[in-house]
Amino acid sequence: MVTQRSDLMAIREARARFLASAAICGILALAVTGCKTLESPETTGTLGTTSSVTPDTDARRDVEALGARYRANPRDVETAIQYAHALRETGQRSQAVAVLEQAAIRDPDNKRLLGAYGRALADAGNYGQALDILGKAHTPDQPDWRILSAQGAVLDQMGRHDEAQRYYASALKIAPDEPSVLSNLGLSYALAKDLPKAEATLRRATTQANVDPRVRQNLALVVGLQGRFAEAETIARADLPPGEAAANVAYLRDMLAKKSDWKKIARPASAVDPGG
Repeated sequence: MVTQRSDLMAIREARARFLASAAICGILALAVTGCKTLESPETTGTLGTTSSVTPDTDARRDVEALGARYRANPRDVETAIQYAHALRETGQRSQAVAVLEQAAIRDPDNKRLLGAYGRALADAGNYGQALDILGKAHTPDQPDWRILSAQGAVLDQMGRHDEAQRYYASALKIAPDEPSVLSNLGLSYALAKDLPKAEATLRRATTQANVDPRVRQNLALVVGLQGRFAEAETIARADLPPGEAAANVAYLRDMLAKKSDWKKIARPASAVDPGG
């Protein structure tokens, strides 16, 4: 179990470096938030990283405005969801959970609210409770692929990768080739130390229409974890300035040199089909 946690932290550390430098919408934990709205596909992967970038002025203004609306009418579910999302964007995860907890007490059957609440719990690291709440956010006869993907992401955080992959498979039956789910699945394979399978899945994700740029950064990370640094840099350059792409890969190279667990599973270029 110690080794497993070490592996998870190693990928988190590298992925935080790749994603924090990308000028893409807020990097949040766990692939349980969307890029544009709470209902957007979960595209950030399963590795629980948060941006180190200080929240900008616009985000703080959003929190202030939505906070005022929420205090004026705390029973408005839509406002509660938007306010909690803004709180999470500015790193106020515990407060976001508290807002949604109160809303869920008042409206315990609202599936959209429960989905937001479960995501906020996961973002705050309350994985067991998140899994329980997300399970109530949809039903077996009406499954939601976004919730299935979020459940898989939570299970990956808990080290239950085989279970997580079953949830992603169920999500893909509803939304075939959905890039956000494929990205989560690919990173789940990476956590399970099957890097060739992780790469193949992420390459499949990047071929889909309107793919989030973070998915390509996930692919660059997995390629780099196999020791193919030049190729990883080329992939990263699709969305990052050349200097940032090079710096990220140099950071990854240094991290792999220092972390013996990942050196054991990194493969030389000759051992992996470059085409995925």
